[in-house]
Amino acid sequence: MSFAFGLCLIVLFGLAAIGTPVGYSIIVGSVAYLAASGQDLGLAGEQIINGLFDSFVLLAVPLFIVAANIMNAGTISERLLAFCVAVVGRFKGGLGHVNIVASLIFSGMSGSAVADAAGIGKIIIDMMTKAGRYPGGYAAAVTAASATIGPVIPPSIPMVMYALVSDASIGYLFLGGILPGLLMGGVLMIMNAYISHRRGYGSDEVVPLREVPRRTITAFPALMMPVILLYGIYGGATTPTEAAAVAAAYAFVLAAVFYRALTFKNIREVMLTSLKSSASVGLVIGGALILNYVVATENIPKALALVLQGMEISPLIFIFGVNLLLLALGCVLDATTIILVIVPLFMEACKVLGIDLVHFGVIVVVNCMIGLITPPYGILLFVINGTTGIKLSAMIKEVWPFLIVLLIALGCLIVFPEIVLWLPQKFGYAGN
Repeated sequence: MSFAFGLCLIVLFGLAAIGTPVGYSIIVGSVAYLAASGQDLGLAGEQIINGLFDSFVLLAVPLFIVAANIMNAGTISERLLAFCVAVVGRFKGGLGHVNIVASLIFSGMSGSAVADAAGIGKIIIDMMTKAGRYPGGYAAAVTAASATIGPVIPPSIPMVMYALVSDASIGYLFLGGILPGLLMGGVLMIMNAYISHRRGYGSDEVVPLREVPRRTITAFPALMMPVILLYGIYGGATTPTEAAAVAAAYAFVLAAVFYRALTFKNIREVMLTSLKSSASVGLVIGGALILNYVVATENIPKALALVLQGMEISPLIFIFGVNLLLLALGCVLDATTIILVIVPLFMEACKVLGIDLVHFGVIVVVNCMIGLITPPYGILLFVINGTTGIKLSAMIKEVWPFLIVLLIALGCLIVFPEIVLWLPQKFGYAGN
């Protein structure tokens, strides 16, 4: 490791340790590298501009953010919840199941775990804690755990970012996330049912069967969004970026015209919130583009690949090792930073070891989502704490059973790659 790269790491981690936003820390650390190595500082701006110019797919990120915020501002979330209550609210631990099923449906619209937790999550927590039916900590834990499904089932903002650093197909990544997302929802529902039976949580609102068709019709336009997105991408009508624009436009028409739930004030708030979120993500992306240049200059990915090749490590052991590292990093870093900064280090090794990049990408995204609820820095726990006031200690106490079953699901995805690759292969994916 050169002196310049060592200085880059010291500056980066030093700034992050004193609370500097990650995006700024990466940019300043990378500029320090350029200065110490005698390179033109203008390379920093050049790498950002070239990286953004060559990555049309990045436009999908702010568009999906806008779509999610529009749905939270309108009444779409409430209508989806009413539909879910009608379908699964009658079972033991019903509102817990409603929470998970709502996240499965909402995940097909937003692509963001934070949007899921902050929007539909707050509503369902209020429903669960009303009249003391569920403890606040348990309601928050179920909400945080189910929100991790959001970026696994398409559309997915983290998968867009992974595609940027790996050149893997976004379309096949989206397909690869469907069965893992359903698996995550399934294990969470099993755990919720087990806990509900053990603690005596009863069924909740039992909606008469004659009411189910009406609620289904009311929620039908919102339920059609994932169908439109997936058909657009896999039917060849749109690229993933164009599909993101369609999602934002459809959400706007749905909330403003069909449900008449958006005012000019709401629209202004939606756009400001989306602008702030997009700018925050954009800073990290810009920093990652410079840092990736630094890493490539130091030849770190190829050196790592040669070391692993010399050690004759099997692909399975390598994937398990990477996942353990990412789980540890997920306790202190957000998913965007991990995918854009850490994951590129392993791309060359994956190619050398013959690891499928779609399989690896879906596993990375699932791993990063689990990190969002892993103490002490589970960002979803902080988001729910900020929106509901439920104590972190109560959430952390209740989240462990759900964290364990999600880790079991992750283990299944690692050992059985067919769970990820079956759907992509049905649509013509031949591997890499």
